[in-house]
Amino acid sequence: MTTASICTIGDEILIGQIVDTNSSHISNALNERGIQVTRMVSVGDDHDAIVNDLSNELSVNNIVIVTGGLGPTKDDITKKALADLSGAKGYKTDSRQLEIVHRILKARGLDVLDINLAQADVPQTCEVIPNKLGTAPIMVFRFSEDRFGHPATLYSLPGVPFEAIGAIPDILDDIATHYPLSDIHHRTVNTFGIAESALSKMIETWEDSLPEDMHLAYLPNVLLGVRLRLSIYGGDKEDQTRRIDAEFDKLKAILKDNIYEGHTLHECIGNMLRKAGKTVSCAESCTGGMIASLFTREAGASDYFLGSVTSYANSVKTGILGVPEEIISKYGAVSEECVRKMAEGVRRVTGSDYAVATSGIAGPGGGTESKPVGLVWIGISSEKSTEAVSFVFKGDRMRNIERFASNALNELRIKICNELTY
Repeated sequence: MTTASICTIGDEILIGQIVDTNSSHISNALNERGIQVTRMVSVGDDHDAIVNDLSNELSVNNIVIVTGGLGPTKDDITKKALADLSGAKGYKTDSRQLEIVHRILKARGLDVLDINLAQADVPQTCEVIPNKLGTAPIMVFRFSEDRFGHPATLYSLPGVPFEAIGAIPDILDDIATHYPLSDIHHRTVNTFGIAESALSKMIETWEDSLPEDMHLAYLPNVLLGVRLRLSIYGGDKEDQTRRIDAEFDKLKAILKDNIYEGHTLHECIGNMLRKAGKTVSCAESCTGGMIASLFTREAGASDYFLGSVTSYANSVKTGILGVPEEIISKYGAVSEECVRKMAEGVRRVTGSDYAVATSGIAGPGGGTESKPVGLVWIGISSEKSTEAVSFVFKGDRMRNIERFASNALNELRIKICNELTY
């Protein structure tokens, strides 16, 4: 199987000044074309480190894709390092990229400086894929089997995400003409309500019985739960699909309601409601509208999502949602009694079939011995019944809010699953 490494160059990445998003986009694109990404490496702005680290990556992979270090400033040293790595004795000007440099600078109303024109100068050892979106070209260095023990190719891309991502199709086309590509098949299922460690223990026997060529990954996410991904590299794609589907069928029998269909909880709920012709609304206090925001991220959410009341103040709980003042006086806003009335109230106000309500203490202050920071009460209401459940989480304010929202969605999902028949 053709393998690849992705390398980012620049001190700004290592010191956390910018976030590397290029690697994830490139990795995903390579994976879809049957190229296995084995490593991701970040290298600082040091000539020797760049040469040494890229040499190491080329020695163990067929393809190395480099992003960063190709700007028009004097401190960008990647081009010189690549020239030395490839044994270039000099530079050449690529006329196609030079034309693009002139066109871009003219369109921006900028002066054409020597330092800009130098962007089109590349080591004599490289081939050029013109970068239509920027001034720095895509450089391609091909190494024979004698150098690294196998044919290897290095692609050097600009670090600007818009340009790097735009270069991916051209790179993939070039790879396809020089390397055999295999099928890689992944399938992911989402679980919710089981901690990663407990989940691992629960499916231990199933995991141990997986075929040797099938790889399992745990992908925890606060809003999604723990995703489980099965992968097979190589082989017939139809056979891969059949085998992975069979394994996940076994998993569903173990996890039951803890598995949900769809990429996200809100997508799963939306699909169920749309299919049944039902609707939902929200009454949010501690989550501050996050649940409504998640619902409306999906195109077509108006099919099932009617609206939300962000009832942060008690006056909104009583005045709009109809929560009796004596309930808040006796039990407090963060209570089972309050969220039940909140859920029923927003369902009445909007006319929805289902409603979810949240009231909690996200922190960092506001907690007491009986109602600690991280406590949330969740109310779920339908025409059949209204229930409430509480959780206590340990995290900072934003993480608590995310957990409040995701667990509220999951409780709503479970209620809908239990009540709806199609």
